[in-house]
Amino acid sequence: MIPYVRERPRTAAPAFRQVACGEAGYPDALLDLKDPPRRLYVQGDALPERARAVAIVGTRSATSYGLRLASRLAADLAARGLVVVSGLARGVDAAAHEAALEAPGRTLAVIPSALDHVTPATHAGLAARIVQSGALVSEVAEGGPFGRGAFVRRNRIIAALAGATVVVEAGEESGALATAAVARSLGRAVLAVPGDVDRPGAQGTLALLRAGARPCADAADVIAALPAPREGPASPEARLEAALEDTPRDVTALAEASGANVADTLARLLRLQWAGIAVALPGGRWTRRRV
Repeated sequence: MIPYVRERPRTAAPAFRQVACGEAGYPDALLDLKDPPRRLYVQGDALPERARAVAIVGTRSATSYGLRLASRLAADLAARGLVVVSGLARGVDAAAHEAALEAPGRTLAVIPSALDHVTPATHAGLAARIVQSGALVSEVAEGGPFGRGAFVRRNRIIAALAGATVVVEAGEESGALATAAVARSLGRAVLAVPGDVDRPGAQGTLALLRAGARPCADAADVIAALPAPREGPASPEARLEAALEDTPRDVTALAEASGANVADTLARLLRLQWAGIAVALPGGRWTRRRV
């Protein structure tokens, strides 16, 4: 059963903006929904292009394995310049937000209540940190969350805003499966992290894999599933990743392609290797991992 709070102390009203469907600044990605939010309330940065956003979701009662995988994926994706989208809930959601912030990178939290009524209240501090480099988003003007359906409505926004949805851990009744279902209905990529088949928290992800979700072991699996962005890569990290090819290239050539020095390029290549994206070859050459 998904818990919700009827009454709670209100936090200080944040500075936010509101954007109606059809206005400039309203995400095109949400228009794919049958029932897009009529109005969004946003605190923080502009919302990202769908191709640059990844939803990482899962159970509130995550195991140490689930928390570790959610953190690793979020950190590696955020370091690549992607925006991590989640729901600010306990467990997998919070781990993904925290890791993205520490990368350091951007993360986006979609909540089922008003921006001055953060849910859960214990994550008000995390929400405040998120808006410093990302954004807090809701379709609720005041109060909330209003019943368990509020979480399902929130989940559809998470799925629509992201180019791919990764379910890290989920039981058979997890709300993360609703997020995955919306993503699939929109034609977005759905990935699931394999888990121990004897654990209840792996039953939902196992069902997703049986239904055709892509297996996800690292950031490379997620990046391969994302649609191509409308704009070319701008950061040195993104340029380096774009410069990696099936044909091996040495560090000097990759440094020139990414617009960075050799030392910084080598450090970035090592991070890409840890994320499962780059492969080191003899002779100081590098190539992209085939997915």
